[in-house]
Formats: sequence, C-alpha cells, structure tokens
Amino acid sequence: MTQQLFHLNSNDNQFPPCEYALKDPDGLLAVGGCLSVPRLKNAYARGIFPWFNEHEPIMWWSPSERGIIELREFYANRTLKKACRQLNPTVTVNNAFTQVIAACRQQRINNEGTWINNDMLIAYQQAHQQGIAHSLEIWHEDVLVGGLYGVMQSGVFCGESMFFHKPNASKLAMWALVNWLKRHNACFIDCQLENPYLTSLGAKVISREEFLTRLKVAAQFSVPKTMWLAQTLDDIYD
Repeated sequence: MTQQLFHLNSNDNQFPPCEYALKDPDGLLAVGGCLSVPRLKNAYARGIFPWFNEHEPIMWWSPSERGIIELREFYANRTLKKACRQLNPTVTVNNAFTQVIAACRQQRINNEGTWINNDMLIAYQQAHQQGIAHSLEIWHEDVLVGGLYGVMQSGVFCGESMFFHKPNASKLAMWALVNWLKRHNACFIDCQLENPYLTSLGAKVISREEFLTRLKVAAQFSVPKTMWLAQTLDDIYD
C-alpha cells in the first residue's frame, strides 16, 4: 500500500487505514482534525494516537512496530519488590486524574520537554470525564508520589504517560496496573513506542499488523462498569 500523509478536517472523525502511514517519520498517518472525545475514541479503537509538540499541528501516529506489555510477561525484579515493601504504598484508581496528568506534564517539561500541552490536557480531562481515560495513583503517607494515565475502552489499556516523585514509584504504578488488568481478564498494555525503561519491565515489540489484529480481538472485551470507579486497590501486589 502506498504511503501518504492525510490531512484531516473537523467535520467528521474518520481516519485512513493505518497501512498508509509514512515510513519516514515512521508511523505518521495524518495531521489536523481536532482532539474531541469522539475522535479520540475512534483513533484508539483503530490503533492510532496523537503525539505532537507545542506549536505543531495535531499529528496522528500508527508506528510500524508497537511496544506492548503482555500481562503475563511483566517483570518485577527484586529491587522493585524491595521498593514496594519499603514504600508500602496506597494504590488508587481515578482518585486524582488531574493531578496525575499535570505531574506527567511537569516532569517532562523539567527533563526534555513535553507533548502534553494545554490542548492535550483539556482533551484527556474531557476523555476522563466521559469514562475512557483513567489514572492509577501511588500514595505514600497521603502524598501522591507516582502514577500513570491512559485510555481503556476495550481489553487494551493504552498507556500515555507516567511520573514519579520517589524512586520506582512509576514502576510500582505499572505493576499495580498489570495486576488490576489481570484481575479483570484484560488483554495487554499498549506502550505505543519501545524504550529501555519499559523494556526493563518486560515490554516487547510487535508489528503493526499483529497489533491491529490483536486490537480487533480485544474489542470484544467489555470493560466492567466497576473497574474504573474511584477506589483503593487493596492487596494489589499479592
């Protein structure tokens, strides 16, 4: 299939097939459109995600290789298990979504810059209000020390970003997420792109074709209504 870049408008929420995505830069499929919740829903259902910097147009991606975490392959090493015992965290879901996404944004601004601009903040807060974007929080002595957020509308949790204010707190968030997904017989975690941090937790790369096939299977999963109610996750590391 010939690679080409599509320009989206705001009149509908449709996307071209992912197979049209460019090879350079890898996975760039379309630009433009908007970040409305209906468009985000359609994008994630098709294996597409937005990623762009401040002062750039909205860019939509479907990389030729996709980073994922198989729930059964998540790796919690001795250091992480020791950190869990020492921190003895309280773990919650959807108790502090706004704080989590703001902390993810700030951590990246401090380090290398961020794609979580004001438009993205607003879009994912709206997605959270409409029940498809979720956060998982790590607390120590009632202080938020780590967490992550992402989108889940099928059997796949599409991770967006994470942060930590104490060593290993973001890894503890991922570990808790894996166990929470296991409890509900979900499918896998979409990490979008591979990096050494995620690889250390067991992430691997699969082809776009395999990812899209597995995404269709995961669409048969019905997210339980109680799964993402604001709550504390007891015994989540057992």
